[in-house]
Amino acid sequence: MMKKRAALSLLASLLWLAVLLATQTTQPTPRASAQAASAQESPSPDPTRNLERAVARLASLSGGTLGVSAIHIETGRRVSFNGGERFPMASVYKFPIALRLLQRVERGELSLDDTVKLGEFDFRIGHSPIAEMANNTPVTFTVGRLLELMLGESDNTASDALLRLSGGPAAVTARLRELGIKDIDINRPEGQLIMDHRGVREYPPESQWTLAMFERLNRNITQAEREAASRRYASDPRDTSSPDAMAALLVRLHRREVLTPANVERVLHIMTETPTGPARLKGLLPAGTVVAHKTGSMGGTTNDVGLITLPDGAGHLAIAIFVKASPKEQPERERAIAEIARTVYDYFVAHPDAN
Repeated sequence: MMKKRAALSLLASLLWLAVLLATQTTQPTPRASAQAASAQESPSPDPTRNLERAVARLASLSGGTLGVSAIHIETGRRVSFNGGERFPMASVYKFPIALRLLQRVERGELSLDDTVKLGEFDFRIGHSPIAEMANNTPVTFTVGRLLELMLGESDNTASDALLRLSGGPAAVTARLRELGIKDIDINRPEGQLIMDHRGVREYPPESQWTLAMFERLNRNITQAEREAASRRYASDPRDTSSPDAMAALLVRLHRREVLTPANVERVLHIMTETPTGPARLKGLLPAGTVVAHKTGSMGGTTNDVGLITLPDGAGHLAIAIFVKASPKEQPERERAIAEIARTVYDYFVAHPDAN
């Protein structure tokens, strides 16, 4: 095993060197440029300094403001770029909701086998396989199935139902504070978050929300109002996280400090099997790399956060990459996330130990 790991580290280092040599005769790609720059700069007292510079160069690919925080869990080494800045989480906020929900399950206040009936006042706009399948007729799910749909499929209907069962936004935020996580806030249900982003100023209480109401209010918003609302969303402090705070929460999840081991495994399984965001954190990683992650998208926001298992016992990465206020198309933002994730991955495969 040690020989295999050493060979893998040597191979990763040689790949960085090959990229450097290639840039002398060919036009570099953004990722190659960043890796070559990292390889040719002189060593600094902080061995991750070159990695930070490479990430900073790649950040411009997103077209907006990009934030990154990555922690090599086994050694504690980290890289952070705009790590303390707040970013809209979009659907990434469903991850903290899941942790609070499962805390209530562990306390015996809920059971994953409990059933929840959803009707016309529970369905949500945006991405919701439940709403599409139900076609405005009542449906019933277990809490466990709603958890899978929220965390794995990013279903908005499931998210608002489970947010209520979790005790509401304030209860989720309070749980984060108990865990020592200060820079993540949950403030609104998904339905309100979407309406605010689209520029809806006035809406009835949540108990009166229906798909028809969402559609009616949405039709009354002008393009100028939508654009102004989108700009406000990028700077709104509600439902935001810093990359550093999200990476810290992921570290605590990996260490089994937020839930029982069985429920941590439940969360990781759902986040590993999710079909969402294949072009983001996972986009440029070697085939078969295990990535447990949660994506988020809304307007100019594109996010992906998760845990990456490095090969051959080299450890694990907790990584959070957020993009906000980007005018570029989604595939371009996703490419920026993928480039940075691969650059960080390559660095820690080549340097698995602190020394």
